Amino acid sequence: MRTLGNVLWFILAGWWLALVYVIAGIIACILIITIPFGIASFRLAAYVVWPFGRRTEFRRDAGVLSLIGNILWILLLGWELAIAHLVAGLLLCLTIVGIPFGIACWKMVPLAFLPLGQRIVPIRHPSEDPFAAAPGPRR
Repeated sequence: MRTLGNVLWFILAGWWLALVYVIAGIIACILIITIPFGIASFRLAAYVVWPFGRRTEFRRDAGVLSLIGNILWILLLGWELAIAHLVAGLLLCLTIVGIPFGIACWKMVPLAFLPLGQRIVPIRHPSEDPFAAAPGPRR
């Protein structure tokens, strides 16, 4: 089911959202001081293109530099990427089939704002999947 979700996601929104992240990463890599932002943007592009079956979590060892970097990220790149997620989610919600993908897209807005200090990890249990629907009644 994750593969089908990822394929539909890629077709509907993943490829162009990932392209936006790659463009932001290239722009960030122009200056030496913003290369960490470019690396974070490329990492997020890989996540956005194929998100189902993975999740993000804050690293416990992320320090003050990560906080300062996130503030700079919001000012330089974060708000544009968050707007891209909001617009994509809105467009996806215009159809019945796209509603779950639109909601998943909106769940990525905090990641677009605060990417530094987070890591992408595989989901070990289906209950950890942030994009999964609420579990039904037990039988």
